[in-house]
Amino acid sequence: MNLISPSERRSIEQLDSAALRSYQLARLNQMLSQILPQNRFYADKLGQVKLPLADWQAFQHWPYTFKEELQSNLRPGLAADHWTYPLERYVRYHQTSGSQGRPLPVLDTAEDWKWWLNCWQYVLDAAEVTEQDRLLLAFSFGPFIGFWSAHDAAVARGCLVVPGGGLTSLARLQLIRQCGVTVLFCTPSYALHLAEVGREHQINTADLPVRCLILAGEPGGSVPATRQRLEQAWEARVFDHSGASEVGPWGFADAQHEGLFVNEAEFLSEFLSVANGHAAAAGELSELVLTNLGRYGFPIIRYRTGDLVRPRWLNNGPIRFVHLEGGVLGRADDMLIVRGVNVFPSAIEHILLSFPEVREYRLIATRTAEMDQLKIEIEDQLNQPARVAEELRLRLSLRVEVTCVPAGSLPRFEGKAKRFVDQRHLK
Repeated sequence: MNLISPSERRSIEQLDSAALRSYQLARLNQMLSQILPQNRFYADKLGQVKLPLADWQAFQHWPYTFKEELQSNLRPGLAADHWTYPLERYVRYHQTSGSQGRPLPVLDTAEDWKWWLNCWQYVLDAAEVTEQDRLLLAFSFGPFIGFWSAHDAAVARGCLVVPGGGLTSLARLQLIRQCGVTVLFCTPSYALHLAEVGREHQINTADLPVRCLILAGEPGGSVPATRQRLEQAWEARVFDHSGASEVGPWGFADAQHEGLFVNEAEFLSEFLSVANGHAAAAGELSELVLTNLGRYGFPIIRYRTGDLVRPRWLNNGPIRFVHLEGGVLGRADDMLIVRGVNVFPSAIEHILLSFPEVREYRLIATRTAEMDQLKIEIEDQLNQPARVAEELRLRLSLRVEVTCVPAGSLPRFEGKAKRFVDQRHLK
């Protein structure tokens, strides 16, 4: 499998809805012909599927796939029925971050890994990355898949790529300056932390050569207040990206920075209404369901991601893929209902970071008599939590306890930030 050319990517992005669905159906049939019946997980789930599929009617009745199924399917010695091929065929081992439970091992063949790189080309296109750019990837390079595929995708594009694993934040800032890095890859919270470390060491991140940040791992890249703070701190453009180890890199930024496109060249997307569980209408809060189309060694069909989004279908413009207004808004299991008000951590983040004096925060959710409760801790240079609480009341119609904690006392994160502490399960 070769990397898809820029002209091919542009032509797929411009397909109308009927042509795109026809293209996706052909890709799905091709994948099914390659993975069945040797992929026992899906051979059992799909039963007597008649191939090739002539239309989408039967697909809409297939069972969903859940992460818990993949976890329970694992056996000692890296054995699992959801891997299509013998272990000897696989060349990459990674695992999920573990932020939603135990880390899940993921394996990829050489062909699968090229598919990852193809998906990433859409992300790099959105940020207008060229072979003239110099990239630094600020993550640990451990088993978490993180930006491993971004590294190889950028190398394939001809960029100079600087790995930043195993370094302190200060050392990474110095490396950015030393190497003339123009594109920084990290999580939104870590980009904010790097700017904070820069201030502590008289390094103005706005003076560094970074022209754009490609962010993933958290919703912050599409949260307006977070994006604005980052763009001011770095004097650079912010590009959001979304993916999952078990699914692939499925989302890339739009030119207006108002959300994400689902890469429908490589993924089927479905949207289940949070209100009724049926197919969601445009703009309706829904759970994202994904099917990858080119990862034959680790296929995922109708996967319930748990990500909450608001889809909109575009009929014109340079990209006609489905658009997610505001990107990933949160996770279904993170949503709080506080005194009848639906609350997402990303909505709170937008309000908190609109205060320039708030440097860091933490949300703590508890449950009393079957009712969700929320309190917020902030590092506030003004030490005035009442003004923050009032803004939350005005914007969310919600009274929340807000307290100040000493500067630097809340944790900082290199990987996915864990600012939301869910204690609702504790007695």
